[in-house]
Amino acid sequence: MKHGHCHPRAELPKLAEQLRRKSRKLTGPRQAILEILRRHSHPMSNKEIFAALPKGDCDLATVYRSMHLLESMKMVKRFDLGDGMARFELLAEGDDGHHHHLVCTGCSAVVEIEECFIRELEENIAVRNGFKAITHKLEFFGICPKCQ
Repeated sequence: MKHGHCHPRAELPKLAEQLRRKSRKLTGPRQAILEILRRHSHPMSNKEIFAALPKGDCDLATVYRSMHLLESMKMVKRFDLGDGMARFELLAEGDDGHHHHLVCTGCSAVVEIEECFIRELEENIAVRNGFKAITHKLEFFGICPKCQ
């Protein structure tokens, strides 16, 4: 499946350096998790990450803890695609992770949508209501060609 765009995926040594700068060790499981996220260009759930890890590398609880840490360090972004399951995507350094997704309600396939046409609307809403620094989350849901 083609995705909206491919970020230049950060190389592992750069990710390791990013962790070190934040005085966190790149443990075996964290390294394996980052490598899996780097290879997949769509948001993945903890269970999907766990399933993709070599067996016996770490347990599911370690995956949850690692994802929590990586999210707090702004190395991954969490998405809620409406099914109550958090999914995570690797952020390249300097990427604010702002893109939208098209999600299949049948098989949960995720396509990234590059363009953000909502910025102008966001500004109007902010101005009209006296808000500053507003952000938005927008996900689209439908049935992919495979499930139709």
